[in-house]
Amino acid sequence: MTIVVAALTGSAGALARYLVSGLIQERTRSAMPVGTAAVNVAGALALGLVVGAGDLAAGWSVAGVGFLGGFTTFSTWMVETARLGVVPRPSPRAVMNLVGTAVLGIACVSLGYHATN
Repeated sequence: MTIVVAALTGSAGALARYLVSGLIQERTRSAMPVGTAAVNVAGALALGLVVGAGDLAAGWSVAGVGFLGGFTTFSTWMVETARLGVVPRPSPRAVMNLVGTAVLGIACVSLGYHATN
């Protein structure tokens, strides 16, 4: 049953990511991939809250981790960073996307964890 919950909530998270990141990207009209950064940072905060709250084997936790696993995206973040220019050397935009999202993500997961712990 746990695997079914994780699969269903992961699918819902992926759909939510597609809709939310697209909406944010469309509204900002930025050359930077702010939609992907926003869902990854928000997902980091939410996952910090889930993990900080405790029992990861609990049903709500499995659902939260499944949803957030689908909602956040490492691969899209890397592809968008590469598209910003990494060859022959990283562009300032690529570095800003890579480092900025990582730093904000770590700060938000920590914030979420400590808020519930």
